Amino acid sequence: MRTRTVALFAIVALAALLAPLSGAAQDVKLSVCVKSPTQAYVFVDGRALGDGTQHNIRLAPGSHEIGVYNYGYKPFRTTVNLAAGEKHRIDVNLEPIAGSASAPWGRIQIEGGGHHAVLLNGKTPDYLVGHADEFNHDWIWKQELIVPPGTHQVTLIRDGRITYEQEVTVAANQRVIINAGGSTKTTDWPRGGKLSNLPRFKAGLASATVAVLPVTISSFTATPPRIQCEDSSRLAWETSEAVEAWLNNDKVEVDGQQLVTPLATTTYTLAAAGPGGRVTQTATVDVNTVVEASLSVNPSEIRYRKIGDRVIEHGTATVTWSTSNASTVTLDPFGGVPASGNRTVQPTPRQTDFGPVNESVNYTLNASNKCGGSATRTAALRITGSIEPIPEVVLQSVFFPTDYPDERNPNLGLLRSQRRGLELLAGGFKKYLEYDPQAKLVLEGNADERRSVEYNRALGQRRAALVKQFLVDAGIPAANIETASHGEEQNITRADVKQLEAQNPAKAPRPRIGNVRGNWLAHNRRVDVVLRPTSKASLRYYPHTGDDASILWQVPKPSRTVVEKNQ
Repeated sequence: MRTRTVALFAIVALAALLAPLSGAAQDVKLSVCVKSPTQAYVFVDGRALGDGTQHNIRLAPGSHEIGVYNYGYKPFRTTVNLAAGEKHRIDVNLEPIAGSASAPWGRIQIEGGGHHAVLLNGKTPDYLVGHADEFNHDWIWKQELIVPPGTHQVTLIRDGRITYEQEVTVAANQRVIINAGGSTKTTDWPRGGKLSNLPRFKAGLASATVAVLPVTISSFTATPPRIQCEDSSRLAWETSEAVEAWLNNDKVEVDGQQLVTPLATTTYTLAAAGPGGRVTQTATVDVNTVVEASLSVNPSEIRYRKIGDRVIEHGTATVTWSTSNASTVTLDPFGGVPASGNRTVQPTPRQTDFGPVNESVNYTLNASNKCGGSATRTAALRITGSIEPIPEVVLQSVFFPTDYPDERNPNLGLLRSQRRGLELLAGGFKKYLEYDPQAKLVLEGNADERRSVEYNRALGQRRAALVKQFLVDAGIPAANIETASHGEEQNITRADVKQLEAQNPAKAPRPRIGNVRGNWLAHNRRVDVVLRPTSKASLRYYPHTGDDASILWQVPKPSRTVVEKNQ
């Protein structure tokens, strides 16, 4: 370094360099006074202006970025807004950075670079390590740029113009001599092996040592390192001696953290750069893209029974599903559903015709995520049963022999032919109760006119009660049977009998037809059956062809023995 006896020359030269920053008509004046260190370099709007303590700068009115840099010190940066005719002064006293450099190291010597700013491994002011005049000889007074071994980009700039740019490789205990005119030379540097820890910056009257520390990445982690799809991981990093950093080529703070949500396993690269070099480090976030899914139906089979327009039996099942690592879940035929859950189902068969039912309903679970993972599960539910017509209830009036049952023999008078008809009624009505459990049979007892009104009403009641008991014994609940007695009050007429005989498929023997009164009386010894709530009434066709028809038809009261024999 030349002594300060040339300071006056330097100031004159600096004034000549600064002149282009403003037009001749501009009168804004800025003074930058650097108190410490005196070797600091001044930048205005990113342009390297020069080193020294006093800088009188003419600038155009407006906003300007002022920076003062010296390696080993915290940089000074400020923005000034200057109006025409204004004078502005900035006093700068840089704050030193603690720490020292340690071996191994090499040395870069620069010849012919004057006071041009020296940038190492970058082209912004933060990469400044000094000016060429600080690193230009190896006499008794050392002027040294000491760097970590490796390849370094050396750039010389002045007043916004690059005057030298070259990549050089420096080995441990070697010196690379750069001629600003273009040539380089490498020699041994034994002194490097003898040095111990060095301060970042040290300068004397005619000496200067800048020991550049290597850039390191202290840590670069992903927490957690393994995530489910669409979850996040936190990247955190710390660097040392870096002035810039990039995460996957995006500019970031030199120390920081960032949440990431990768959709596939991703390796992130952190790059850190500073005057001491450029380093990289990676951290991988492993993304689990696999979708787990399960689907079940319990029970796997349900019963379905329909009679007429009424569903008698309709089982239910529970569809249960669960997924993990999925963001979209659908369950056909329901549509979108939560990630896990259950639903009670009661499907109806597709079949509508009468007959046995044996069908399957399929449920399909589809789960996927934005990472490309997917899973499909199916489960089947079987429906078995039947679709049946409304059961037929055969309603036929029940006929009795004359004067049966009487008070002494309340259980006599229901002959075999009439029992067979009641068995048919009971079988049909029991099935009908499956269709309509509230249905009822109304038994209406009748008697012919040959006794008193009171006697006939009691006789009609005994007949209805005897029919009810038979039906109860056949399995019909008593609560579904009602009885009533009309006695002789609702006897059908002879004309009614004549019409019934004309319609009756069981034709009466000729003698009975000729006995109009006897035939009329026989038709009125009966119990009519009405089905509620339909109000369908029994047919009153007389059982002329029955094997016991002659006993039923007798006008005189048949003997007890004859009646008992035919029950």
